[in-house]
Amino acid sequence: MNTESQTIPSLQAEPGHLIRRAHQLAVSVFHDTHGRQVTPVQYAVLRALQDAPGIDQVTLADKVALDTSTTADIATRLETKGWIVRELLPRRQRALRLTAEGDAVLAEMLPRVRPMYARLLDGLAPQERDEFLRLLGKFVNLHQASPGEPEPPGKPES
Repeated sequence: MNTESQTIPSLQAEPGHLIRRAHQLAVSVFHDTHGRQVTPVQYAVLRALQDAPGIDQVTLADKVALDTSTTADIATRLETKGWIVRELLPRRQRALRLTAEGDAVLAEMLPRVRPMYARLLDGLAPQERDEFLRLLGKFVNLHQASPGEPEPPGKPES
């Protein structure tokens, strides 16, 4: 038997697989809670615009961890739905703001957000939830590039 294969964890123990499965579960609970009118990424964009009205698309892309092309596509879709407006700024940038309809969409969603996350984390003790979120935040921050920098290499040093 190959000794190298003994050191490879089972698929169910591989970090990439577990992260993908966690994402699937989070998206499923999101859609069960909010329906399919808004995607999780669109929700993130709407929340970012609620927190920082008038930010430009590049700043928005950074806030929601998307590339600028994807952010522009999402902004176009949200503008078509009538949930945001995009105003042209100097240097071909665009400022984005929620419309009254976009505010209404968020106002309808927000009361269900906390119960949605409670459902997602159900089964974990309060200390485990705190630790899970702390470690998840740490993991994301360790692997997040600063704006304009290349992605960090595979494994961070301890």
